[in-house]
Amino acid sequence: MIPDYSKVHSKFKLDRNHYSFEDLDEVAYSFVKEGRPFEQDIGNFLLDWLDKKDYITVNTSGSTGKPKPIKISKQGMVNSAVATGNYLKLNPGDTALYCLPAHYIAGKMMLVRAIILGLELDLTQPTSQPIFDYKKHYDFVAMVPLQLEKIYGYCDAIKTIIVGGAPVSNNLKKVIQGIKSNVYETYGMTETITHIALKKLNNFNEAGSVASSHFKTLPNILLSQDERNCLVIDAPKISTEPIVTNDIVKLYSETEFEWLGRFDNIINSGGIKFSPEQIEAKLQNKIKQRFFIASEKDERLGEQVILVVEDESNTMADSVFSELEKFEKPKAIYNVAQFNETTSGKIQRSKILKQLKVQN
Repeated sequence: MIPDYSKVHSKFKLDRNHYSFEDLDEVAYSFVKEGRPFEQDIGNFLLDWLDKKDYITVNTSGSTGKPKPIKISKQGMVNSAVATGNYLKLNPGDTALYCLPAHYIAGKMMLVRAIILGLELDLTQPTSQPIFDYKKHYDFVAMVPLQLEKIYGYCDAIKTIIVGGAPVSNNLKKVIQGIKSNVYETYGMTETITHIALKKLNNFNEAGSVASSHFKTLPNILLSQDERNCLVIDAPKISTEPIVTNDIVKLYSETEFEWLGRFDNIINSGGIKFSPEQIEAKLQNKIKQRFFIASEKDERLGEQVILVVEDESNTMADSVFSELEKFEKPKAIYNVAQFNETTSGKIQRSKILKQLKVQN
């Protein structure tokens, strides 16, 4: 039986204290009035969660443009929490760590999962390197890649880690092969109430666990593609309408897919179409700094491929591009001292290109 959003699980704890639905109201006001900035965000969300409306208003991440407010169903958030709990076999009384800002959907959903599933949630300030008791056992943690990169050496006591909000680099995938935690990459967005699919990244020797580039959906979610080969998500327990994305995918079944890139990032150079993300994948082990592939206007080709690197130096050996096809090779390299990014660590490509005055 799916719980109602107005209920609080009897096993739920926040920083080791039990709270009822009514008690949470006092906690929320206390956080807003006396808490640190991240606690104030938690308090504001809890006040929204506890009010009489059946929805909350959240902002999209802003990684591909200006953040916009959207309404999402509270019961949809509950259904998402239950689906995650079932997929990852989370049980009442399991321990969890909060280290993502409640200003965004990922942080909000950690609170909802704890309230609905009956998790014992410890709060810590959402920073690039979360500070917590590294020796304490946690059953479940959600992080962005930068956080996992900073603490992977201390997380053997964590049973399950989900990581999302930004791409997981090949280097990070390599270093987590040596940890005991089971790590999953997530696929989702604000509109899907965080993730709707997961991909296991390590510990492939476990029974039934094999390395794969495929994401697998949570329960009660079916997939299809539109005429652009972009993913369409049918998740009736989360959204009343199918969610049409701008993510180009290779669909293996109604529940499995491989992410290839963003339709709105596609480059058409001389009539040949390129996915920047596919070029980036070829360069990932060649460039140590953060970077991304984009395009700029060109009179002859229409668009030409460019490389933007987070580095003040403009030196790049030709060997870096040895695995690229002729037309994939960047025609220009731009350097930026520091990338603009969202709170979750997503690079704001359009904002960076605008500052560089690149015409695309």
